[in-house]
Amino acid sequence: MRRAPLTAALLGLLLAASCGSTLSVDGYPTEPGTSVNCEALLADHPLTVAGQKNRIVRDANAAAWGDPPIILRCGVEKPRDLGPAARCDMVNDVGWFTESTADGYLFTTIGREYFVSVEVPHTYDPEADALADLADAVARHDPVVKPCV
Repeated sequence: MRRAPLTAALLGLLLAASCGSTLSVDGYPTEPGTSVNCEALLADHPLTVAGQKNRIVRDANAAAWGDPPIILRCGVEKPRDLGPAARCDMVNDVGWFTESTADGYLFTTIGREYFVSVEVPHTYDPEADALADLADAVARHDPVVKPCV
């Protein structure tokens, strides 16, 4: 009978340790009607991106890899600066709108059914390697509406 308290204590320690490694992604607005597609994309994302292992993320519409994290957010709003004259960077047949951030780049899909963004810190140079690793999953679950190129 002494094993029960010991087992419960060990289980509690394991749960506390796993919760400490869970990544909280900053809140962001998501577009209505994207949850089903996002669930499929996130269930099918690669286990490694840019050589980094998948991390546990609290947010249901995000995935992450590495530390500092590469963060994929699904169903995000259209970027404010994305317009008809915006440059489109193609990586493995997926078009991306590229924005510089303080510590890397923010890439957002162009011409697809819904917007997916990928935040890549400068640590992962070249940053486009992350997009190459994510392109197949994005293409499978976020259909092209109008190619950007």
